[in-house]
Amino acid sequence: MTELQAIILGIVEGITEFLPISSTAHIILVSKFLQIPSNEFIKFFDVFIQSAAILAIIISYFKYIFQNKKLIFMILISFFITAFIIIPFYKIIKSVFFESISLIIFNTIIIGVLILLVEYVIGKGKLKNYKSLEKLNYKEAILIGIFQSLSMMPGISRAGIVILAMLLLKYKREDSAIYSFLLSVPTIISAGIFDLYKTSIQDFSIILNNIQPLIWGCLFSFFSALIVVKFFIEYLKTHTFKIFGWYRIFLGIILILVFGLK
Repeated sequence: MTELQAIILGIVEGITEFLPISSTAHIILVSKFLQIPSNEFIKFFDVFIQSAAILAIIISYFKYIFQNKKLIFMILISFFITAFIIIPFYKIIKSVFFESISLIIFNTIIIGVLILLVEYVIGKGKLKNYKSLEKLNYKEAILIGIFQSLSMMPGISRAGIVILAMLLLKYKREDSAIYSFLLSVPTIISAGIFDLYKTSIQDFSIILNNIQPLIWGCLFSFFSALIVVKFFIEYLKTHTFKIFGWYRIFLGIILILVFGLK
């Protein structure tokens, strides 16, 4: 991997990680365009630059989370439920799910359709999104954790599925996005640590040989995420999620044209 390739992937990761559009699908598409081969280091790189994007959330919401300490417990509940469900499937996630282009394409499109359906129901007044995060309870936190576990399948989008769950639970759009941001902190950091734990000694030498691209990828992932997070919340104050639903469907079509259905 070259430094330029790492920078591009870092930017893509930072932009897409917290939007409901599937960072995995974008990373795969851009990697194909840049002719980056899939190997153990690239898989590690993809997870590691996610952790850099998380730093942008910690900096942006550090004060907010400590002014709303009840949220810490809700986030931990959601996180542990997700971890409890996902950990037993680690091997199949890495060896099967992330190798299936057809699964990624299907998930990318279906979540886009679901976003549009939920927004349609909201638009018709059949679903009232009036709740703020102060109303979040233990049962809802558990349910959100279950929903988030579905993001073990690439293409679903962790942010997308959490936001969908929050909307169905009648939370405001901005609050749904903020909770997805905050929940990403323990979820993605722990995923990165777990991946590092699973990395063999031989893989560490590969990481050391590619340390510069890794640093550049992390830096650009962090700064692009910092910008996108602020933009996203401002956008949701006056807009719906419809554009993201349509975008996912369009992305799915592009993926079909590029990769076909395998």
